[in-house]
Amino acid sequence: MKKIEAIIKPFKLEEVKDALHELGIQGMTVTEAKGFGRQKGHTEIYRGSEYTVDFLPKLKVELVITDDLVERAVAAIIKGAKTGKIGDGKIFVSSIEEAIRIRTEEKGDQAV
Repeated sequence: MKKIEAIIKPFKLEEVKDALHELGIQGMTVTEAKGFGRQKGHTEIYRGSEYTVDFLPKLKVELVITDDLVERAVAAIIKGAKTGKIGDGKIFVSSIEEAIRIRTEEKGDQAV
């Protein structure tokens, strides 16, 4: 099993969700996040004063899937999240040792 964490722009969530749903991926966790990378934030003017916004709004999408779906899931996230502009985000893939469904106590791939 693998865990995929994707940091994406908030307005791309529906496209990412739809692309993953087409693969049959049913569950994901979405968390609001703030951050910056090479973008380094931006400046805005509010009531005549200029200020720097260091942390930009992002969403963190997390899903745990079986190994055979990883490449297709990553491709689907890229397809849904890519704008071609700076700040599109990142995808991280890591191994999961064990997964357990609390309700049924199923383990491994059956729990995912």
